[in-house]
Amino acid sequence: MSHSTVPRSRAEANTTGKTPQASGGAGRGPRGRGGKLSLGTRFRRDRTLILMTLPAVLLLLVFNYIPILGNVVAFQDYDPYLSDNGFVAVFQSPWTGFEQFQRVFEDSAFWHAVQNTFVLFFLQLVLFFPVPILLALLINSVVRPRVRAVAQAIMYLPHFFSWVLVVTVFQQVFGGAGIIAQTLREHGHTGFDIMTDPGIFKYLVTAQMVWKDAGWGIIVFLAALASVSPDLYEAAAMDGAGRRRRIWHITLPALRPVIALLLVLRVGDALTVGFEQLLLQRQAVGPDAAEVLDTYVWWNGIRNQDFGYAAAAGLIKGVVGLTLVLVANKVAHLMGEQGVYKK
Repeated sequence: MSHSTVPRSRAEANTTGKTPQASGGAGRGPRGRGGKLSLGTRFRRDRTLILMTLPAVLLLLVFNYIPILGNVVAFQDYDPYLSDNGFVAVFQSPWTGFEQFQRVFEDSAFWHAVQNTFVLFFLQLVLFFPVPILLALLINSVVRPRVRAVAQAIMYLPHFFSWVLVVTVFQQVFGGAGIIAQTLREHGHTGFDIMTDPGIFKYLVTAQMVWKDAGWGIIVFLAALASVSPDLYEAAAMDGAGRRRRIWHITLPALRPVIALLLVLRVGDALTVGFEQLLLQRQAVGPDAAEVLDTYVWWNGIRNQDFGYAAAAGLIKGVVGLTLVLVANKVAHLMGEQGVYKK
């Protein structure tokens, strides 16, 4: 009897990387049917990452999802003084159904706030959104790394300033007693006060946002540009493509997925155009120019203590914002981009 069959079978098993026992045990062990890892195996594999994200998930639950339950006051005539505990007062407040929503839709001040909100959104979308892209392209074209790092640091430094400081800086420059107005008066000209002019307030708010947050948005686009292979630029240059054609055919296509994603998120955030920024300047220009949905909800809910009415207005805002995200994401899919989530 020949003994060559045993070494041959072992050699074949070592060559294929499988053993007869392993091949016969399909569906057993860490892998289930279809070759997918079981839930327990994936948990043991990713337990470190899960523990790292657990604090963020808890914060998200406590501050974002659990407060959603408070939207029930939009269907009540909520009065926190019915009980010593505001949470218990929810169960003691009378149920009004959709009466609060009817009041919101019949209020002309609400529709005026909606109009101001969309005007500021479209203005910021046109004047603010392209600025980080242009600045990222400008910084990316700088050859010296030290100059690039200094320019980037200077540009995104205002992001760490509070809105109180930002408004104060603009007041000292463009206000009636600001540097520009005083300089004009010293030279015999009439001064001006941009900070209290309702006609140009929307442009002032956009300029403040550009100065504060445009530099921070550069980081996202620079990260996208860093993933572009330098060989593409070298090959395009060898083919005779100039700087503009390289930007048009290489740089902008590389930024397209990031631009689509941020644009979808920006559209979803259309009804939130800066609560603190506008609240600080609301008294200077009046509610006709500075009233948006966030300040409208705050004014009715906190100042007037009409909590059910404010909750109804805030719930309408949330539903509209979610609808805008879904629509914008669908448009991104039609354009061939991934958007916030895949198809």
